[in-house]
Amino acid sequence: MTNKLFRIGTRGSRLALAQANWVVSELGKAYPDCKVELVIIKTQGDILQNVSLAKIGGMGVFVKEIEDALLENKIDLAVHSMKDVPSMLPAGLTMAATPKREDPRDVLISRDNVPLEKLRSGARIGTGSLRRSVQLRELRPDLEVLPLRGNLDTRIRKIERDNLDGIILAAAGMRRLGLTSQVSDFLAVEAMLPAVGQGAIGIEVRQGEGWEECLSLLQHQPTWEEVTAERAFLLTLGGGCQLPIAGHAVRLGETIVLRGLVGSIDGREIIRGQESGSPAEAFEIGTRLGRQILGRGGRALLDAVYREMIKE
Repeated sequence: MTNKLFRIGTRGSRLALAQANWVVSELGKAYPDCKVELVIIKTQGDILQNVSLAKIGGMGVFVKEIEDALLENKIDLAVHSMKDVPSMLPAGLTMAATPKREDPRDVLISRDNVPLEKLRSGARIGTGSLRRSVQLRELRPDLEVLPLRGNLDTRIRKIERDNLDGIILAAAGMRRLGLTSQVSDFLAVEAMLPAVGQGAIGIEVRQGEGWEECLSLLQHQPTWEEVTAERAFLLTLGGGCQLPIAGHAVRLGETIVLRGLVGSIDGREIIRGQESGSPAEAFEIGTRLGRQILGRGGRALLDAVYREMIKE
């Protein structure tokens, strides 16, 4: 890799830059004779800050423009939050590495540092995620759940600006930016099942150029297996991060346990399921769970969600 130039594409948010700069640092240690160029790319999800993800529709609103740059040879590597990556990659691209996963949980940031269970009845909680909204309405049906968009810093500021009692965010982002002192409550996975890929980052490349070998030092096999199971679940459901779908896998010894759910927009109906198997079966585990949930009424729930989104 001597004298090679790494052109790394990423979004321009503070969190995306932190993730990309970590990759830059690790590659710099491994290949000190190489040069690294960080390329900031604006995505549709970054531009449409005042529109909910559900209304934007489609999948890949935070990655498409970056993938286009990869395909057009404008960059060599793309650093993504895996929860933003559609379950199917464009032809010619592959995910070369998934480093060790950060904390996959969601967190509450609230006024006066109040945990979720002690929030007053009627408290106003902001989130831009249907997945979080559905589960929050099940946990605390007495709360008022409000739409929330913007990067992490913007959403935190909206607690004061929009007179919110709190907001729900991903723990991984708070940890990567050193902001855990602001967290009021780490929400257990059992209470708030994470998004598919939450806490993991992925490095996407063009196929056939040898990048997989170059990036092998960043690959964390248990994370890869967990995310593979989760993404197979999402692929089987045919959904994306804008839908009320959650999926979280954990490798326990030589077993992968995957839990998933699909919910109605109002949170009144949630279908949960679980599958397990060996790490070698990661993709099949996700497929089995997806089919299980679809067969138990998940298809009807997702169809109803699509109809509601089209109506809006």
